[in-house]
Amino acid sequence: MKKVLIGGAWPYANSSLHLGHLAGLISGDVLARFHRQIGDDVIYVSGTDCHGTPITERAKKENISPKEIAEKYHKEFTEVFNKMGFSYDLYSKTESDYHKEKVKEIFRKLYDNGYIYEKEDDDIFCESCNKFVADRELKLICPNCGNETKGDQCDCGYVPTKEDLVNAVCADCGSKVTTKKNKNLYIALSKLQPRIEQYVEKNNVNWRKNAINETNKYLKEGLRDRAVTRNLDWGIEIPVEGFEDKRMYVWIDAVLGYLTDTMQVCEERGADWKDWWTEKDNNRMYMVHAKDNITFHTLILPGLLIGLEEGIKCPDRIVSAEYLNFNEQKFSKSKGIGLTILEALDRYNVDTLRFHLLRNGPETRDANFTEEEYIMTHNEITNKLGNFINRTLKFKGLANIPVAKIDEEVQKEIENKYNEIAEFMEKIEFRNATLKIIELLDFANKYYDERKPWVQAKEDIGEFNNTMFTCANLIANISNVIEPFMPGTAKKIRDYLKLESCTWEPIKLENEIVLDNIEPLFERM
Repeated sequence: MKKVLIGGAWPYANSSLHLGHLAGLISGDVLARFHRQIGDDVIYVSGTDCHGTPITERAKKENISPKEIAEKYHKEFTEVFNKMGFSYDLYSKTESDYHKEKVKEIFRKLYDNGYIYEKEDDDIFCESCNKFVADRELKLICPNCGNETKGDQCDCGYVPTKEDLVNAVCADCGSKVTTKKNKNLYIALSKLQPRIEQYVEKNNVNWRKNAINETNKYLKEGLRDRAVTRNLDWGIEIPVEGFEDKRMYVWIDAVLGYLTDTMQVCEERGADWKDWWTEKDNNRMYMVHAKDNITFHTLILPGLLIGLEEGIKCPDRIVSAEYLNFNEQKFSKSKGIGLTILEALDRYNVDTLRFHLLRNGPETRDANFTEEEYIMTHNEITNKLGNFINRTLKFKGLANIPVAKIDEEVQKEIENKYNEIAEFMEKIEFRNATLKIIELLDFANKYYDERKPWVQAKEDIGEFNNTMFTCANLIANISNVIEPFMPGTAKKIRDYLKLESCTWEPIKLENEIVLDNIEPLFERM
């Protein structure tokens, strides 16, 4: 039994989650459910990222406090993940007292170890507002495309330089900004680079290709020290004298949430959190996110952990999705492009949506979501899974399925599919795993059609019983292998067959099956 930690990226609390976010996060729940089935000791965590400039900007627009904005979206995100069937052991928030106190302890340790240091810079300052302003709080003409943009990034993809920002105006008051000396704390990533490189070289065999490429690009350029404090009054306080008026950058705050969540879960379980965060007993640590979060998980988080000098394990498996588009366009709330997850759940079946995103999602390249293609997936599952179960368990006049002989070829195919699907799960190739599930459904329907139980029921009741019992065993095992992908459907099937739990072991039913309360699993769209 392995200790397995799975971290899902922390969504940012300034807008609703859309299907693109879901496509990047769904792999975490699949991994958590699979590893629990094979008997591993799993901790699966995430939370809401509550701090930073975008939230303070949103609060200004809505004339409420940043805390209210963060709490509004944290509540919405929690609802989304519950409805999607995500099986987090803890879904917390960076605004929790537990998280804030633990992060301050870690920050102070990094400071005491010499990996966080003080530095004075010329930072952008608005004299009219009498404050330092963040990139997002600036407006300027983009030097690349000539359109007006915010200071963090233009729609054309250009990221303004510090020299560009000197020519910007304050978004709040419209005044031209200037520069002023400003004291901040920095993390010494350049000092940590040799050890980060050793970590990357050792572990990237288990990373997706985009993570390897993106990480190596930054390492080749040379890691630059990054500010870990900023001039805000919303966020985690700095536990260093002289910096009481500043707050922690959100990226250091959020990535440490995987560690603080593990600590909290283990306190509640009476376990030692270090059992999941040390290199021993074939432990695993998956980080699940979209490609725009790669470097935070492959460079920043490892740098922070290495800097603690406590032998803490760094992530060894990076599950970094590409992007999902909607009808060939980038998701955009302002332009009305795409669906939020809650909007999608008002229209679609939860489990077939999960399956569709895993089979057709951005696993190794950008993907596109259309309603037409989703409906094709839903109806395929309805035809191949729903109908197979329906015509077996609701066979006309059948009240129960007695124990009979299982077809040996069917049993062999079942065992093969457990092994094939598990192999793809281990390689984090979820699309290929879903294709093996479809193969098993096709096999089950072919077996049913070739055996012709509607004829056997009239001509050979012994063979009829063998066929129906074999099909019932197929259904039981299908419920196991679809559990990580379609957990709600798997649970319904287990209820039909009176199965108490799901495992990753082939099932051989041993008791008569009483057929009652069998309802269709899906409705055709």
